[in-house]
Amino acid sequence: MNLPTLGVILNVTTSTVSLTVADPDASRDFLCTHLGYRVQAAAEGFVSLAREDAAADVVLLRTGHEVLTPEQRHQRAGGLILALTVSGGLAEEERRLREAGAPITLPLREEPWGERLFQLTDPNGIVVQLVEWVTSETPVAAPEIPSTARLIAPAAEHVTESPNARMTGLAAPGRGSAELSTWTVTMTAGQTGPEHVISREQVWTVTAGSLEVTHSGRTDTVPAGHTLVLPPGLVRRVHAPQDAEAHVAMRSDGLASVPGTEGTRPLPWAR
Repeated sequence: MNLPTLGVILNVTTSTVSLTVADPDASRDFLCTHLGYRVQAAAEGFVSLAREDAAADVVLLRTGHEVLTPEQRHQRAGGLILALTVSGGLAEEERRLREAGAPITLPLREEPWGERLFQLTDPNGIVVQLVEWVTSETPVAAPEIPSTARLIAPAAEHVTESPNARMTGLAAPGRGSAELSTWTVTMTAGQTGPEHVISREQVWTVTAGSLEVTHSGRTDTVPAGHTLVLPPGLVRRVHAPQDAEAHVAMRSDGLASVPGTEGTRPLPWAR
């Protein structure tokens, strides 16, 4: 379908995306440290960033800033992807960022229609996607997959304690795997996790005790030796009626969110 242009005479000289976030300084540091942005201007609750190439400029505004209209002041940049198209070297860039400790939340992959991409997520939940379009002349670079077996031992630095559980990270892209993450969850009797959503399928195998998982208006009791498959996007809550331990597997790019709140966050023990 051809649509009329209605005599458009705009002459766009630059492009800027303005993002309202809780902590502009955290996003500023992320974009400057990992993606080569520099500060053009800054004030209380405001920062303007730019690069020397064709990347869109970025303005970061603190939630509630008076420069925003009343209906905009408490909105946040949830669900937004800042996509930057590059020309070559995407696999090397992902490797550089991973080695620098950047939060890679979607490992490098190639879509059937010729789009090669990976994603990072900043401390405010802003997703930055780096994209390269593959042509017939473009050499196809698959994600870097280890060529030898890796033995991963649990380590204290891979343990995350929360008020509801203890997560011990095992396999993850930061610890030798290419695509999958696995970890153990340990809960004491009476502990209950928050209601939450995960963007990727998870497979829970209870190895000790039992867990009660509430979802879809019902509660499944998962005893030791049994496995529960949780599809992506399912609102769930996990409760331990007794001391329990489970082994969890997921694609490493899974993100967590809480119903009724904005934004997503990566799972630290899965990175």
